[in-house]
Parts: sequence; C-alpha cells; structure tokens
Amino acid sequence: MQLTEHKPGNHYFIRSVTPSAVVIGDETLAQSVIVGARLLERNWPVHDLQDLNEHTLKPLLELQPELVILGVGEHQTLPPQSIYGLFMQQHIGLECMTLAAACRTFNVLMSENRRALAALILGAPK
Repeated sequence: MQLTEHKPGNHYFIRSVTPSAVVIGDETLAQSVIVGARLLERNWPVHDLQDLNEHTLKPLLELQPELVILGVGEHQTLPPQSIYGLFMQQHIGLECMTLAAACRTFNVLMSENRRALAALILGAPK
C-alpha cells in the first residue's frame, strides 16, 4: 500500500507498507522497527505481541513521547493489559492498530509535529 508521494521537512515518513516490510524514506525495512520524527531504530527485537515486555519497550518508554502507536498485522490485535499499565505509569498514551493504520497515523502525527513514536511489528501473523 502506497501511503504518500510527498516528502516532509526534516522528519522520517513512511512511504509504503506491506505485512512484511515498510519503506521509511528511501529505505526498505523487513524487521520490526521503532520510528519517530528523527529516530529510526532498526531491528527492534519484537516479532509478535508476546515479545512485548519491560525490556523490549524500554527504548519507547525512555524517550517519553506523548503517544506510542503500536502497529501489528492486518487485523487489530491488542497486547496484554499489563503492557497498557507500563505506559499508563509513565503517562504515555498507547494506541494499538493494524500495521497499515499505524503507518498512516504516524505520518499524520508527524505532519502535526506531535511527539509520537510508531512501534511497528513486522512479519506478525495476519
């Protein structure tokens, strides 16, 4: 799915997405990734929702964004309630959605200069 043809100012943007890869800027990534306005953490060690824990979420929580968008699969699935609790303790919003919806939402939030991160789980079950 092609998301945009426009290049933004000075932040990352997601150009396209499939269940197994995203194109961020001019780079195709086939492993889970964390992306923010000026952050691109490749090879995030998460392969499905069961891999989410304090250790794998630490890079997200330490950055103290106002919102984290968790994108996974082609059908909406939600992480365990304990994951929501980790974000609530830090006063960080957490929104879970499909991979494609998360990528679209991330681009909109970046165009609004919001302090948001997208945590994209690639290769998750459909």
